[in-house]
Amino acid sequence: QVQLVESGGGLVQPGGSLRLSCAASGGTIFSIYGMGWYRQAPGKQRELVAFISEAGGTKYVASVKGRFTISRDNAKNTVYLQMNNLTPEDTAVYYCNADIVHFGGRHDYWGQGTQVTVSS
Repeated sequence: QVQLVESGGGLVQPGGSLRLSCAASGGTIFSIYGMGWYRQAPGKQRELVAFISEAGGTKYVASVKGRFTISRDNAKNTVYLQMNNLTPEDTAVYYCNADIVHFGGRHDYWGQGTQVTVSS
């Protein structure tokens, strides 16, 4: 059974940094296409924060450009989100997402979510 497991969330002061990781595991994974990070703050809709294609092309929501960096390690089936200069507005539950081709077919998967809280 393929699953995405996230790590790296926590409490950080404004101006601080965190690095989120999300690893795909389980089953027989043949390839992973696009991978992304979403976030959902209380009372708000889930939004796409950053996306990285299989070839490494990236895109970001305007509010995080220049502060967040998405990357991936295809050998480890892992996507990362380096978050710098965090502000209270970045507080949310962060979810990773991946388009995975595995023995059972091609499906879209979500991580369980990791809380990021930016507060002094």
